[in-house]
Amino acid sequence: MRKTFSKYGAPLAMASVLALALSACSGGSSSGGGGGGGGDASSNLDGRGPITYVQGKDNSNVVRPLVDKWNAAHPDQKVTFKEQSDSADQQHDDLVQHFQGKDANYDVVDVDVIWTAEFAAKGWLQPLKDKLAFDTSAMLPATVKTATYSGTLYAAPQTSDGGLLYYRKDLVPNPPKTWDEMMSMCSIAKQNNIGCYAGQFQKYEGLTVNASESINTFGGKIVDDSGKAAVNSSDAKTGLGKLVDAFKSGNIPAEAITYKEEDSRTAFQDGKLLFLRNWPYVYSIASKTDGSSKVADKFGIAPLPGKSGPGASSLGGHNVAMSVYSKNKATALDFMKFMTSQETETFYATQGSLAPVLSSLYSDQTLVQKLPYLPTLLTSIQNAVPRPVTPFYPAVTKAVEDNAYAALKGDKTVDQAVADMQSAIEAAK
Repeated sequence: MRKTFSKYGAPLAMASVLALALSACSGGSSSGGGGGGGGDASSNLDGRGPITYVQGKDNSNVVRPLVDKWNAAHPDQKVTFKEQSDSADQQHDDLVQHFQGKDANYDVVDVDVIWTAEFAAKGWLQPLKDKLAFDTSAMLPATVKTATYSGTLYAAPQTSDGGLLYYRKDLVPNPPKTWDEMMSMCSIAKQNNIGCYAGQFQKYEGLTVNASESINTFGGKIVDDSGKAAVNSSDAKTGLGKLVDAFKSGNIPAEAITYKEEDSRTAFQDGKLLFLRNWPYVYSIASKTDGSSKVADKFGIAPLPGKSGPGASSLGGHNVAMSVYSKNKATALDFMKFMTSQETETFYATQGSLAPVLSSLYSDQTLVQKLPYLPTLLTSIQNAVPRPVTPFYPAVTKAVEDNAYAALKGDKTVDQAVADMQSAIEAAK
């Protein structure tokens, strides 16, 4: 799995989920730059030759086989794989450093869906239009949005991700369809002396994911379509309040305030939870690869419960983008197409448990037999809401994390937390 945990991204596995996500520059000049020192987007469009592909640690061994396959077929346009660390923070900062240095050797880069707007607004990503147009018609619309900024495509969806509800089917034969229904089932957890529900509530990016999901599910939003703060609303207060109330009642166990993805997975896998919100990567570990799992044949998967139906997952995933400084942009474009082809997307799913971005694969019965959670994951992605699309994402996510955490801990009221969240987002630059 390609999966990291940090203040910048959801698990990138998940599929690292995460996804996606997930990106464009609105500058009016031919440089494609948004005032951030961008390169010349009109140059080197026909350039062909060796390129470098930059991505985080290849834990699932999906990149190397693909690069080898490409190089065998393109001996004059070979790709060198630069593998970053497994920390999303470090990946982000490495890309920023090389973009700021106008490094022509970072030709094609893998970016979390939450970085693409930031990078595009600074003029670092090549617009995918005109001679470098990229066909996204076969891709899930939600994933294409993560690669689009100010109406222009600046990256290609590569992998996606959506949150799922894992539940103990031996204790709850039919999964809850709404949040309130799930909370009403917590009596079953108490009868079995286990915790009821957990997600990821430590003060990091995972809390932004979980808080955003609850806020969006109940009709609120963090920012509006123009990127302005819009969280100080009654709907947003209702959404955050659902999590706060669950902590107060004990329906979310107190220790969940320390949970990241792996902590919550371990708790569920050890039989300590009735319900778990997490990413698709948990499925294979809890059911197959980890022999210590106590729930291997005892859990099912459902869409996240919402207000009156499926909830609004935060959209995870990764996009593949071209540096505006690349000297061989024609080769870079062809490599991006290769890295998002149907054959490659199938390989991502079967080899790395990564959610594909091509709509057709979710109804491919051969693939569904191998990965039975795919139809449920599709529901999650179709109902997903991207985290705030803004060039100032690091400051925005900090505003969400800090204030949601204070509310869950009881250090702030929900009203105060949401008001402070709004003020902090408005101040984000």
